[in-house]
Amino acid sequence: MNFKGKVVMVTGASVGIGRATALRFAESGADLVLLDLNSEGLERVKSETATYGVDVQVYACDVSDEAQVNTACAAALAHFGRVDILVNNAGVWRGAKPFGEFTSAEWQRYLNVNVMGTVYCTNGVLPGMLERGWGRIINVGSVAGVYGNRNMTPYSASKGAVIAMTHALAKEVAHKGITVNCVSPGTVNSSEDLDPYAAKTYEDPERSLCYMNRRGSDMENADLICYLASDSAAYISGQNIQIDGCRKRV
Repeated sequence: MNFKGKVVMVTGASVGIGRATALRFAESGADLVLLDLNSEGLERVKSETATYGVDVQVYACDVSDEAQVNTACAAALAHFGRVDILVNNAGVWRGAKPFGEFTSAEWQRYLNVNVMGTVYCTNGVLPGMLERGWGRIINVGSVAGVYGNRNMTPYSASKGAVIAMTHALAKEVAHKGITVNCVSPGTVNSSEDLDPYAAKTYEDPERSLCYMNRRGSDMENADLICYLASDSAAYISGQNIQIDGCRKRV
């Protein structure tokens, strides 16, 4: 895939799927706008992309803060003039306990980051996409948003909302040359310092959650995201694609 001449914004870009996605797009020639709370992590990713000779702008940003998102988007648009592709990857997920033990503040954090962060970033770049008549938006959901994870009700609810938003927004903008899709990972292994496609080989109870008996890698997720952003996927929109190794629903 060739993304030379495209500008890609990736949120939650310092680690995991966000980092892998940034590297894949850089490898394919795209200029990058990277957002994350972790400024040191952003700088590390920026240094990793140096070999590809692309323009990378990084912004320390809490996507749950609309003002911070607006500031970062304005700076990116001032620098590049546009954002062609948006990957809404930033999210919070850690924390497993019974429904009644989650506080209202914890619920609000999941919704603010996972849902409203997606809304704020989309609002920041969608007007330009509509004006130019071309754009790609890829949201990162979760299998938890499809069928719900026990003891992860707030996370499951927030990712279900992201998936529903994907379906709805895609129908609004399809005739404007913009596609909106969602990628819903199962269990993901970080590729940092590892073979990017390697499954964990040591004993890992989460491997048994899917019929392939391994974790996916963040690079595998990044490859799917890049495909959905490419011209090869121009007729795909409003979809939630599970990338989960044929996950068991039990």
